[in-house]
Amino acid sequence: MSKVLRLGHGDLPIPAFLPDATLGVVRALDSSDLERCGTQALVMNTFHLMQRPGSSTVQALGGLHTMSGWPHPIVTDSGGFQAYSLIRQNPKNGNLNNQGIIFRPEGSDRKLQLTPGKTIQLQLSYGSDMVICLDDCTNADDPPDIQQESVTRTIAWARRCKEEFVRLTEQKYYADGQRPLLFAVVQGGSIREQRKRCADALLEIGFDGYGYGGWPIDSQGNLLEEMVGYTREIIPAEFPMHALGIGHPPSIAACARMGYQLFDSAMPTRDARHARLYDFSGNPIDMTRLAGDSFVYVYVGDDKYIKDNRAVSLWCDCLTCARYSVGYLHHLYKINDSLFYRLATIHNLRFMAQWMAKLAESVA
Repeated sequence: MSKVLRLGHGDLPIPAFLPDATLGVVRALDSSDLERCGTQALVMNTFHLMQRPGSSTVQALGGLHTMSGWPHPIVTDSGGFQAYSLIRQNPKNGNLNNQGIIFRPEGSDRKLQLTPGKTIQLQLSYGSDMVICLDDCTNADDPPDIQQESVTRTIAWARRCKEEFVRLTEQKYYADGQRPLLFAVVQGGSIREQRKRCADALLEIGFDGYGYGGWPIDSQGNLLEEMVGYTREIIPAEFPMHALGIGHPPSIAACARMGYQLFDSAMPTRDARHARLYDFSGNPIDMTRLAGDSFVYVYVGDDKYIKDNRAVSLWCDCLTCARYSVGYLHHLYKINDSLFYRLATIHNLRFMAQWMAKLAESVA
């Protein structure tokens, strides 16, 4: 299989980690910062963008690439996971039915509807390079009847997404290599039979790639390796797979060895803002296999760093490590200066790019 995904706004080498730019921005960074970090693609979220700034505004500002100043690939998530988070945990926020999702934006009395057809319409209007079907997300611990209903609905929604995608892409002429890719999401929780039923149906409909759907960690925060691995096994190897929501570096390494190529999460940028910076446990040149013991946290808010004039990492070439000490970052964090968020985020995203480059060597 090719080690590159051909997308409308450039080739994307895989495996790749895509930072979450949920509302059209990676918090505290601009597109030049991201490029210098080695970031090659972003994930943005339809569910949130349709609320803020609003779809008509995104289009008025030229689509997501022009609006955000990001000329490289953009993946748009449909909003299925956000519906799970918002509605399944608090039914007052809306409801799911076979037609789609009805939800109430926070602080508003109005209702919005997100259907399979609408999410495809919005993602294509935004100029997305990779479009993801609407799915009915579950928790791995949900009972069998919930998982069965989720799979039935996910399959039906994926079929409607494909029909709308084909209709709209046939209406608009795309030059060779410019048509967006369409990915479907495999649900089924922790039940193998449901995962297989979902995967088989989605393969029959036909998509450019597939994603692992559902909450990917257990109640102790551990990766559900058995089910994540099984889901990769039941999708033929020629199709790229996106490990949706998986962003912890050791978990990414485990999934890449299973055959996943795409990863996204808000974890590295959120950790940065909370003074949890990333580092290799030793010289990465000497590492032949990345795993949990290859990765360490640097808690720059700890008092032991007050007078530490070393860089966050000996192995990092980012702006933060080249020009600033851990002690200075500690100071910025303690005074709550906005510069801290920028420098910390730059470092963690540069680490993720280095981690992925090292990982690409080991899974080649």
